[in-house]
Amino acid sequence: MTSPTSAPTGADQRRGPLRVGDRVQLTDAKGRHHTITLIAGKTFHTHRGQFTHDDLIGQPEGTVIRNTAGVDYLVLRPLLSDLVLSMPRGAAVIYPKDAGQIIQMADIYPGARVVEAGVGSGALTMSLLRAVGDGGELISIERREDFADIARANVESHFGGPHPAWRLEIGDFADQVALVAEPGTVDRVILDMLAPWENIEAAADALAPGGVFLAYVATATQMSRLAEDLRDHGGFTEPHAWENLLRTWHLEGLSVRPDHRMIGHTGFLMTARRMAPGVDAPLRHRRPAKGAYPTADAEWTPEDLGERPVSEKKIRKVRRGALDATPTTDATTDAETTMAGEDS
Repeated sequence: MTSPTSAPTGADQRRGPLRVGDRVQLTDAKGRHHTITLIAGKTFHTHRGQFTHDDLIGQPEGTVIRNTAGVDYLVLRPLLSDLVLSMPRGAAVIYPKDAGQIIQMADIYPGARVVEAGVGSGALTMSLLRAVGDGGELISIERREDFADIARANVESHFGGPHPAWRLEIGDFADQVALVAEPGTVDRVILDMLAPWENIEAAADALAPGGVFLAYVATATQMSRLAEDLRDHGGFTEPHAWENLLRTWHLEGLSVRPDHRMIGHTGFLMTARRMAPGVDAPLRHRRPAKGAYPTADAEWTPEDLGERPVSEKKIRKVRRGALDATPTTDATTDAETTMAGEDS
């Protein structure tokens, strides 16, 4: 808990002059981004010139710096939406457009007790911690220790150290949630995993009456299976599912039109509310024929759902880089990463 006069965790990292250890985003005239961590005496250089970090340290945000080749860069601290796309990652991240929907539609509020499973690289974790605040509690459960290491490094780098509201546990959700939360004490459960229907019972036990169950799934087949299993469980309200698409616009003079490219389908979101113990949800009318349902014993693999496998070699490399970039009390990171998908 923070005192009334102290700033929330991470707030001081987001304001004031640029300091040693700050992560900043450089944007050139073509809109290309570079994300760097400021280190005294270090030089940022590309094939188009260079400048020293010392030229930025102590300057306000919104500064424009010119390198030795006359190239100008706008200098700002990256927004969270920028950071999650440029930070080290092993597993695919939940995009900012979906994270924003999760915070709103799952009603994540300050002081809430939230359990998430499937932490990946920690992108959603950062948004959840901002929403619950220092007075809330976020329990994150991740099956893979290497993913957990990457997530911990990213989260602590963003907040400038450990967050007082966060616990990170290693293991299966169904096993761990019963150990970390008493039955009926969790306000929100958020699942980002291959087969969330396997954990409906464990989520139901953990959730308080009226609590929100939210799952993020990649395919329509996953969405269909999860909806039917939530209905069959009987302890949840009728599930609701949706997706959201993000289309930016080109703004230049009289040429005002949608951009040619957009962030289309990334995943489906599904929510349901926990019923009171012993109370069944009202029956849904006019359901499809039984033959329309998926079989209960169907096995699911990432390949079946079109997921691109991540090599163990890449995970080890990202894990090392993320751990090396974690801030310490006597040193700062020397990692410089270029935003994913952008040209250097």
